[in-house]
Amino acid sequence: MILKDRIAVVTGAGSGIGRAGAMIMAREGAVVVIADRDPAAGEATAAAIRAAG
Repeated sequence: MILKDRIAVVTGAGSGIGRAGAMIMAREGAVVVIADRDPAAGEATAAAIRAAG
């Protein structure tokens, strides 16, 4: 976990590269702050991160 105890703010995290980056950073231990113009897409990313643990 190379990002343990780090905070990542990811803009455009609702889809594409932003979503993939948010997922990877969360998997590596970061606390991820998700920002996206589409609230439903941002929430879907957040739900996917929570589901992955």
